[in-house]
Amino acid sequence: MVYPFMTLNDNTEIVHSEMHEDGRVLVHIETPDEKVCFKHADCWLPEYKWEDVYEYTDEELAKLEEFLKSTAHLIIEFSQEGGFDNASNF
Repeated sequence: MVYPFMTLNDNTEIVHSEMHEDGRVLVHIETPDEKVCFKHADCWLPEYKWEDVYEYTDEELAKLEEFLKSTAHLIIEFSQEGGFDNASNF
């Protein structure tokens, strides 16, 4: 199951998985791009291990990782509660 987490000002979409049995959560990020259609990357929390990175620069990845580090506690909590909507009782 994948849950929506946030849409940033540049239309970057961030979604996350349920927590896996090993305690990890997969975060998928994609940004619309005129040249390549979508940039995308996956990041495993809590270790911040990046996989399947497509067209993001090192600088962009660093900014995304900084963002994830500031919100990882929420993503991990929501991954155990069925996403933001369930965690917030909407």
